[in-house]
Amino acid sequence: MTLRIGTRGSALALAQSQTIADKLGAQLVTISSEGDRSTASLSSLGGAGVFATALREALLAGEVDALVHSFKDLPTAPAPGLAIAAVPARADARDALCARDGLTLDTLPAGARVGTGSPRRRAQLLSRRPDLDVVDIRGNVDTRLGRIADESSDRLDAVVLAAAGLDRIGRADAATDLLDLNRWPTAPAQGALAVETRAGEERLAARLDHRWTRLAAEAERMVLFRLEAGCSAPIGAHAFVEDGMLFLTATVYRPDGGEKLTASHALYEADTRTPGTDLAERVADDLLAAGATAFTTLDAHPRSAQEDDRS
Repeated sequence: MTLRIGTRGSALALAQSQTIADKLGAQLVTISSEGDRSTASLSSLGGAGVFATALREALLAGEVDALVHSFKDLPTAPAPGLAIAAVPARADARDALCARDGLTLDTLPAGARVGTGSPRRRAQLLSRRPDLDVVDIRGNVDTRLGRIADESSDRLDAVVLAAAGLDRIGRADAATDLLDLNRWPTAPAQGALAVETRAGEERLAARLDHRWTRLAAEAERMVLFRLEAGCSAPIGAHAFVEDGMLFLTATVYRPDGGEKLTASHALYEADTRTPGTDLAERVADDLLAAGATAFTTLDAHPRSAQEDDRS
């Protein structure tokens, strides 16, 4: 029997699901979610986890055999009856500025209108460039990029999008500035996909799992879990493995970009049975001890990066 992979119907969701389907010899089944149908703000719908709800219901009902998610959009709390069968090798984790006239973040003029639907990106933009006019925007990648070329009063000078998403739909050429992860950490697990199956059926996709990507992405997500961070928490995280050592840095931003706190730790992956969890605990504890809760809203449910990325 052919494996059935459930997916959202957006161009980005279809593109990233197709890459997994090709490797598994599977067929795609398109499922519509409330997040795709509604024009309400992401936070009012309950955060980015709203995209996963309809997909997971279909998986539990046996309508599909697996799901492909943007890992950053999944709540960090485990879903009863389901399991992450594979986290394939990560794509580019960076954010990309897409601006008119080839402008970069540093060369945008004062007062430039920059669009984003992400609280994290808003805080980062205002932290780096408080002279910018950050505009809340919605829509898929093409809609957002179209706002730059638009000649109406709603025209934007730039938008900030995930580099991996641009690449997956063939729009990498739209990026005018790739933002360095050391200065601009992105959403936990950004650039990574997660293949989800029913618990006990992980073998369906297990061969696609990339150990180091899973370790890094799960460490980033565990910081979110430890902070009990929800949709209004501007948090960026970056983890990587080098020579057997896992490095993790996380930054919490005040929503207006006026202040930020950063914590970093590293450990040898072989020194503990749960390196991602142990490292995330250290980083999160440092952030909490430094007063992270004093200047940003940390909301326990749902636990996910809550990036508005409906493309």
